[in-house]
Amino acid sequence: MASKTDADRAPWDAAPAHEQLFVLITGANRVTAPELTFILLPSGIGLGIGERLIDEFLATRSLTSHLILIPTTRSVIKSTQTIQHLRAHANKAARTSKALVSRAGGPEKYNWEDTASRIHILSPQLDLCDIKGIYAFAERLCDEPLSNPAGLQGQDAELQNVRIPRLDSVICNAAYGSWVGVNYPMAIWVIMTEGLINSVTWPTFKIPKPTALLNGRPIYNYPAKPKLGEVFCACVFGHYLLSRKLLPLLTRPKTSESLVAPGRIIWSSSIEAHRDVFNPDDIQGLLREHPYESAKRLTDYISLSYNLPAVEDFKESFLSLDEDENPDEKIQPEMYLTHPGIVANDFFPVPWYLMWAYRLAIVVSRWLGSPWHTIDSYTGAKSAAWLALQGQEELDDAEADRVKWGSASDGRLRALIKKTEVEGWGWTGRVEGPEADDAAAAGEEGIVGILRRSVGRRRDAADPTAESLAEFEEVGADVWEQLEELREEWEEILEIS
Repeated sequence: MASKTDADRAPWDAAPAHEQLFVLITGANRVTAPELTFILLPSGIGLGIGERLIDEFLATRSLTSHLILIPTTRSVIKSTQTIQHLRAHANKAARTSKALVSRAGGPEKYNWEDTASRIHILSPQLDLCDIKGIYAFAERLCDEPLSNPAGLQGQDAELQNVRIPRLDSVICNAAYGSWVGVNYPMAIWVIMTEGLINSVTWPTFKIPKPTALLNGRPIYNYPAKPKLGEVFCACVFGHYLLSRKLLPLLTRPKTSESLVAPGRIIWSSSIEAHRDVFNPDDIQGLLREHPYESAKRLTDYISLSYNLPAVEDFKESFLSLDEDENPDEKIQPEMYLTHPGIVANDFFPVPWYLMWAYRLAIVVSRWLGSPWHTIDSYTGAKSAAWLALQGQEELDDAEADRVKWGSASDGRLRALIKKTEVEGWGWTGRVEGPEADDAAAAGEEGIVGILRRSVGRRRDAADPTAESLAEFEEVGADVWEQLEELREEWEEILEIS
């Protein structure tokens, strides 16, 4: 087994630490449309995050900084496709950006190939339903050099046996949900009675499919008990275990001279994560009609309660690794919460020949003033990319760990960041209504309507109260305790740690 000390020199090694950015993105696959669809399905959100990170990194960071993207997929073939796609995007961005030419001092001083060479893409394989595989993946990333698949061409093919010294962000994007279809009579009725925007933002006419169990899958060889739900593991538990095992790369030494920000665990939730789809006595959604939405509500509890007093003991357990020495001398990672808005992808359960109608409905919703219909994955990726690139001081000033940051869009197709209301928590975990930040929103010329809290709000939404905030914290502590117990139980069963 090779160690990191045996690694070859990486192209980013010569840059100082504060001019390197390492971002791991789970579930960065290309989406392949069925044959004869005559429509264009967008790429997945994970791939959109990679594209937007490339564009905004090049636009905002110094001309000597390096971005190291680590998108994960479930197969070598998908990893190869992802690398090729993101490399083509990086090359195009470097070749066509007038702003980069201007920053370099003019065409005679600008070399787009030098710019593209500062974007590096490594794509390892990861199955978030395979607990042993998650632990092995994290141990390799922490302790061993990383290599790209064979058969690539260009600069990414040269990334063999290279060391990943740290992770700045882990974006927990991968997800799985399954629906049988749509109740079309109900869909027509809901649209007629509740209006188009409310209906296609919080659809009640999708027919969900109960979550499958992973216990009977020969590929995983799990025992019959305890039960492990597929949707829960793919959306939440796999990321929970992965983030913990990657703590050696996400923690920082407490040194005043360090210019590297604390690590960030960035969760991807959903705008459909309502309180009534989740039961704290069934955190896996095994008995619920909506396992995907339940998993996303669980994600809200995990992230937003991370720094609350009631969770402190369970957070300490999560952040404590057996090999830790002097944990008090380390800066632990922060957690942040995002959602992509409403994206037209194959997650929505309509047949391919009706995808055009669904896409038209959400386009019209955006025309009618909905902020949440981002439509394409590139726009939907805005919030996750923003959190990965924003300076730590700006995030701290915004109390970003207390907010569910949504990707939004206006009628002029601008990608925006918007605070999202969470049932029981509100916008910032305080007793306040939608008028609280309207004055601040009014200062943004041209996007006043989109940024107002009252815009894009559910019809039946209620302002948070002291009681609802206390309940949210209580449930947050409960799910954290259950997750820690479940982690320890599976570690004992599988004899891993």
